[in-house]
Amino acid sequence: MSRTTPLFVCPLTDAERQVLRDNLRASDAFVLRRAQIVLASAAGERSGQIAPRVGFTTQGVRDVIHAYNRRGLAVLRPGSHHPGVVVSAFDTPHAEALRALLHQSPRTFGKDTSVWTLEVAADVAHAQGLTAARVSGVTIRTTLARMGVRWRRAKEWITSPDPEDARKKARRDRLIRLAQAHPDWLLGFEDDVWWSRLAHPALHAWQDDDRPLRLVEQAVARDDPAPKASACDGLLARSWEADRRRAEALWLRFVDGRPVSAVTIDVLAWCATQAAAQGKRAILLVWDNASWHDSQIVRAWLRQHNCQVTRSGCGVRLVVCALPVKSPWLNPIEPKWLHAKRKVVEPARLLNLTELTTRVYAVYGCPHEPHLMSPPKATKKAA
Repeated sequence: MSRTTPLFVCPLTDAERQVLRDNLRASDAFVLRRAQIVLASAAGERSGQIAPRVGFTTQGVRDVIHAYNRRGLAVLRPGSHHPGVVVSAFDTPHAEALRALLHQSPRTFGKDTSVWTLEVAADVAHAQGLTAARVSGVTIRTTLARMGVRWRRAKEWITSPDPEDARKKARRDRLIRLAQAHPDWLLGFEDDVWWSRLAHPALHAWQDDDRPLRLVEQAVARDDPAPKASACDGLLARSWEADRRRAEALWLRFVDGRPVSAVTIDVLAWCATQAAAQGKRAILLVWDNASWHDSQIVRAWLRQHNCQVTRSGCGVRLVVCALPVKSPWLNPIEPKWLHAKRKVVEPARLLNLTELTTRVYAVYGCPHEPHLMSPPKATKKAA
């Protein structure tokens, strides 16, 4: 039956013993316990006798004694918990490639989902040769954080309450595949957005405690005839060449008034003209379930327009696909609105509508187009 060889600290000098005794009054439990262990071992006590008194295991006491014999009084100072050398799974070029990869749909890489998760990103990064071995989701998150990108997991809104969610998403994905296979077809993601003159920038800044920074709340004067916000219709137009290269552009039309069915018809007619000028024969249109998109007036106009294109043999057909309700993540134009709104805000003064629209056009690099007019409300005549 084997026995553990008794282990003791090296003989202490008077100076070392005095330092250890002084540390018996330390407020830090880490320093106090280690000083107790070293002094008890120097007095001839074994590890098994010391352990119950200081609340350590026998092996824990032996580890402290080994450390003291190697490092001396330095054992009283806590060391770093971080490894001496940190090796990243992604170097800088591969980290940038990872960020570019996440701007594409997972379906582009053969996945059965349109939503990126950390595990899906790890699988695709390994398949694309960005890592030598498959890494964990934590590594993906850490790599993005190193570049200042926060991974915010979608929790409550990655599924739609629409009972026809699966069918509508399958139709959307089918239109995407058709557009990729036909160079003379155009895929369009349409949406309406409001641009506010009163929007505040979301930012973080250093400040002096005596003079804190404050954003001034803007207000529209009562005699200012301009509205507080302006409506805008946008179409994210995508097309694919024969060699599968994708081209993308954003088409914008501001609206004086509210987005209503008549404005939607004007936007669709304008988009058809733009597509015809590019030699396209069809627009596969993906949009949400807004009432001015699904109204009887818009449906009737679409039927009439497509019949006219079929009879005449010229023009651009419009094939419409409605997204599931409450599913903005399925429309890639949504994040483009978010990024642009951060860029056009003015923290110091109130913008007029001309300045606001000019900034929006500049962000997207779009040509200025005349504003569309919302028809006036019908008023009832008195009998």
